[in-house]
Amino acid sequence: MYFFESDYVNGCLPQVLEALVATNDDNTVGYGCDPYCAKAAALIKEACKAPTANVHFLVGGTQTNTTVIAAALRPHQGVLCAQSGHINVHETGAIEATGHKVLPLPAVNGKITAAQIEEAWQAHWNDESHEHVVQPGMVYLSQSTEVGTLYSLAELEEISRVCRQRELFLFVDGARLGYALATPECDVTLADLARLTDAFYIGGTKCGLLFGEAVVITHPALNLDFRYFIKQHGGMLAKGRLLGIQFGALFQNDLYVSACRRGVSCAQKLRDLFSELDIPLFAQSPTNQVFPILTKAEIAALRQRHGFEHWAHVDEQHDAVRFCTSWSTTDEAIEALLSDLRALRGR
Repeated sequence: MYFFESDYVNGCLPQVLEALVATNDDNTVGYGCDPYCAKAAALIKEACKAPTANVHFLVGGTQTNTTVIAAALRPHQGVLCAQSGHINVHETGAIEATGHKVLPLPAVNGKITAAQIEEAWQAHWNDESHEHVVQPGMVYLSQSTEVGTLYSLAELEEISRVCRQRELFLFVDGARLGYALATPECDVTLADLARLTDAFYIGGTKCGLLFGEAVVITHPALNLDFRYFIKQHGGMLAKGRLLGIQFGALFQNDLYVSACRRGVSCAQKLRDLFSELDIPLFAQSPTNQVFPILTKAEIAALRQRHGFEHWAHVDEQHDAVRFCTSWSTTDEAIEALLSDLRALRGR
């Protein structure tokens, strides 16, 4: 079997594993207060051109999203996001379970606009009974989005301007940020994210680490008691140095982005083949997620050798599926998938 379900089906980058093995016998204090975490945080701040930022390491994406959002919002506030946003569709109500409502907005290609955010803010404060309604207090974006699309620098700058004007915290989910940065179409850098957001996170789990995410906080108010929130929301690792060691390796020699280029390159090979075979795409993603619309018979046949995710029902004969490539996708897996697709289409 060849697995395309997600970008965390393999272990970790060899450089990361080597770093873990090399430090296995070391003794350090726990909970991220060790020299490895301090070094990794310094490397990340340097990459972000944000010397005054605060960097925190958490174990996973859901813990990261719930922790940052809980730290930002007061009890009567909610978070605006795309209707397709991860916190709205794939986190089992984790945000609501912490006491904050997700406020979804209609999305086009997985994205929302500054105009929508302004409209939502206006709608709340122009409502005469607004104190009876959940107040927008934050905006959540993903880079790349749930359907693999990208926010441009111009879009992000406009959203940031509205958020600051309306005193809304801006938070970017970077679970797949490495693949976004590795995409030629992306004109947003780590430094741009540090400059334009109040907090964002650098995903490790899907970008070559065994586990872990690094939160970069640039707004001082969010950093107040943030480690208390990490602990309370299950994001604090007792053996915290394991996160620092991994991120330290990831931010050496441009490994974070260079490793993710592999996933982007493999996804482009799939897109080229789908175009060649006249297979339409459900979403126009330039990153490491590809969403072809296939016949149900083709889907059933491909599942004999390939793992992938059902994405959306299209009609009685067709469904959209997702193939997700990664830093670990092999040439053998890509060639096998290309060969099987050509055979199914008689090419």
